[in-house]
Amino acid sequence: MAESIPPIYLATAVQAVIKAGAMQMAGIDHLRIEKKGAIDLVTQVDRDVERMFRALVGERFPDHAILAEEFEAQGDRHQAAEYCWVFDPVDGTTNYAHGLPIFCSAASLERRGQAVVAAIYDPNRRELFTAERGAGAWLNGAPMRVSSAATLIDSLLCTGFPYTVHDDPEYLVGLFGDFLGRARAVRRLGSAAIDLCYVAAGRFDGFWEVHLSPWDISAGALIIEEAGGQVSRLDGRPFESRLGEIVASNGRIHASIVETISARKRSGGPP
Repeated sequence: MAESIPPIYLATAVQAVIKAGAMQMAGIDHLRIEKKGAIDLVTQVDRDVERMFRALVGERFPDHAILAEEFEAQGDRHQAAEYCWVFDPVDGTTNYAHGLPIFCSAASLERRGQAVVAAIYDPNRRELFTAERGAGAWLNGAPMRVSSAATLIDSLLCTGFPYTVHDDPEYLVGLFGDFLGRARAVRRLGSAAIDLCYVAAGRFDGFWEVHLSPWDISAGALIIEEAGGQVSRLDGRPFESRLGEIVASNGRIHASIVETISARKRSGGPP
C-alpha cells in the first residue's frame, strides 16, 4: 500500500503559489529589472517571492531542504534530505518584465527525488493547477486529463528556447522546423511551467525543451503524469528533474516526439 501524503504538503504548495501570484500582480507596474546573463532577467519580485517561500517552508518544515532559483547555493541540487521543496518564484520572468501576461509560480515537494505534490498558479487567468501522486490532477479543483490526439499531424505542440539559445540557434530552430513539418502547429509561450500545465489540461498535446532547471519542470511533470500523460528525457529514458530536459505528452504521441528529436540528433545536432 502506498504511503499516505500528509494534506499539509499540498496545502503549503497551494498557499505559496497563490501568495506568489498576489505578489507578482502587485509588483508588475513598478519592477526593478536586472540581468543575470545576456538575456536572463531577474526582478526584485522574483527575490521577494522566493524569500517568502523560504520563510514559509523554513518555519513549517525546518528539516526539509529547499531548491529554488534566485538563492540557490552550491550543492542544493544534490542535498541528502529526504524531502526537498523545488520552487520557481516567477516562471516566465522575461514575459513578466515585458508586461506579457504569461507567467506563474511553481512549487513541488520531492521525496527522494520524486515529486509527491505540485502546485502551479497563473495569476492572470486565476488558474490553479495541482496534483498529488497517486491521487490525480486538478484545475481549480476540477479533475484534469490530457488530450486524445493520436498523431503529430493532429497535435498542437509547444516548446521553449533556453537562455543559451544564442550558443546554438541552428539546432534549436532546426528541431522547431522538424516539428512544424510534422504537427498541426507549434507554439512557444515563454513559461515552461504553464506549457506543462497546458499539456495536462489537454490544451497542448506535447512539449519538449532542453537546458531547463529543476524548478522549471518538477511540478509540471507530476501534474502531467497525474492527468494521465507521460514524461521522459529527450531519448525516452525515465524523467528526472535534475537532468534539465523533458518530453511531455498525452502519451499517445510520445514516441513520435522522441523519434523526431532522435532523428535530429542523428543528423549531427545536439543534445
